Amino acid sequence: MTLQADVYWSFRSPYSYLATRRYVALTQEYDLSINQRFVYPLAIREPDFFEKNHPNWLGYVFKDIFRVAQYMDIPMAPPNPDPIVQDIATRKISDDQPHIFLLTRMGQAASRRGKGLEFADEVSRLIWGGVQGWNEGDHLEQAATRAGLNHAELIAEAEANAEELDAEIADNQKALEAAGHWGVPTLMFDGEPFFGQDRIELAVWRMKQKGLAER
Repeated sequence: MTLQADVYWSFRSPYSYLATRRYVALTQEYDLSINQRFVYPLAIREPDFFEKNHPNWLGYVFKDIFRVAQYMDIPMAPPNPDPIVQDIATRKISDDQPHIFLLTRMGQAASRRGKGLEFADEVSRLIWGGVQGWNEGDHLEQAATRAGLNHAELIAEAEANAEELDAEIADNQKALEAAGHWGVPTLMFDGEPFFGQDRIELAVWRMKQKGLAER
């Protein structure tokens, strides 16, 4: 029997990026289906989050993500452009956000088609994998194609159904919090949340207790 899991995920989260190719690998190795549930980053949900945090927090995160990427042999580079417009010196989030809303709505549109995980994987490889100007040219179009999706359809749906998609994204956030967490990436299986890229092995251990089988 195919096991089911949800993954709560954000395009701005480097740890989401570091986890995603392993989520994809799990669905290929095991009889497992993952429903990708997109949420807006903390920068959108709580704009003062970064300003309230300890001054060392952001610096440590940057050190850690590159260390994890090196350890796991995953390409990693600061995103250019950042999906969130933010003054790194003051940590203030800009009121003008040209990328994250369209991206997240496109992701949710991909999830409607059963391809959210694939879309997240391909697009996050652009954003966090060192592709400069990932939002320009045909980068996103090619990523959508690799995910088995039509880029023009996703754009059209994201623009025409923005309110509808935002309602689904908000429901995802509510479901994440109801499940017992608030951050991403969180894998939810059988009522139990597994937060972070460093809890994937633990989630697999739990799934095997519940009958997870190799394909």
